[in-house]
Amino acid sequence: MKTLSEWLQSMFVDETLISGCLTSPVKKGVRRVDIRPVELKGRTHFQFAAMDSNRVTHANLLPEEAAQRTAQLLGASFKQGLFHTDNADLHVHVRKDGEPTLSVRPPTRTPQKLALHNRTPERMLPEGKPVDFLVHLGVMTQEGRVISSMYDKYRQINRYLEIVDDVAAGLKSDQPIRIVDFGSGKSYLTFALYYYFTILKQRAVRITGLDLKEDVIERCNGIAAAIGYTELHFEVGDIVGYSRELPADMVVSLHACDTATDDALTWAVDRGAQVILAVPCCQHELYPQIKNEVNRPLLKYGILKERVASLVTDALRAGWLEQQGYTVQVLEFIDSAHTPKNLMIRASLDRGSKPPIGLIQEFAAFRDFWGVSPRIERLDRDIRRVGCAPCEENISQDAN
Repeated sequence: MKTLSEWLQSMFVDETLISGCLTSPVKKGVRRVDIRPVELKGRTHFQFAAMDSNRVTHANLLPEEAAQRTAQLLGASFKQGLFHTDNADLHVHVRKDGEPTLSVRPPTRTPQKLALHNRTPERMLPEGKPVDFLVHLGVMTQEGRVISSMYDKYRQINRYLEIVDDVAAGLKSDQPIRIVDFGSGKSYLTFALYYYFTILKQRAVRITGLDLKEDVIERCNGIAAAIGYTELHFEVGDIVGYSRELPADMVVSLHACDTATDDALTWAVDRGAQVILAVPCCQHELYPQIKNEVNRPLLKYGILKERVASLVTDALRAGWLEQQGYTVQVLEFIDSAHTPKNLMIRASLDRGSKPPIGLIQEFAAFRDFWGVSPRIERLDRDIRRVGCAPCEENISQDAN
């Protein structure tokens, strides 16, 4: 097995590093360092972005310097390192005695085109240019500078818009796009959606954000009115009680707790939504159900069983959406260093093809293997029993 020094040589000098981060600081101060390759004056450098509570500082190092710097930081300043390379993922943990332990896994990221150097990566909402909703929500100053304590939120918003941008072309273009955001909360991402479609893409939208907190809804409606977002409205309500008579082209459900995600997914499919974005949260339903004697060594430990239950839950949700005619991807929404609840299910309706019968058999076999009865399947049966799924023609008429 390669030593840490050999890995650093491969990552930096041989230029196989896609991205890296150093976390678990030894002492207060810089809490994290992100590393990425950039092109500067025709040569590959590695940009080190050091983040503390007040600011982000950058340093661009040549490969040999970057390898030396990383070796110095691991142990002296940080206990953990995670590196994504062309051919493997490497996790480094520095023990109390100062010796590193290495864990190597298959690669989870694909190489990206080398970024041209810029102090800030190219983003949908670039720094230095004030964006009205970001200013009102306290993410930016009037001059367009990102407030240091909101930098993680700023990155999350940009990542979200990148994910939306990949599927936006599949939304209808002859009528205003109807979007429902379940559990919109403080609505950073709901405002971002409105800005993306109306300002960046020049497309008409009608967005409704739902949340249970009346004070939050009042504040969000006030901000929308203040900045002239006339087709963005917020209402007090939840997923289960929301009308199934309303049309929806896109449905968003971010961090809906436990089976509320299933309610949102079935609501979206029932309405024939063309795009669904869901970030599941607190998946508890299958934990007491899941049973498999072959995997008993994995399931007898609570923390491992909890993780398995979450993965099985989301796999069943993705498989169910495929049965409904959607093309499904499971993406990393934000860096796992910020939150472990970082998976997004992104689904796009493919009206041109019929799902193969094998998907139903695959779903059933997987469900039975784990010995579970997922809510999303029970909800599906209820919808089919009452026959409330509308035809596409009715959706089109309602949208007018």
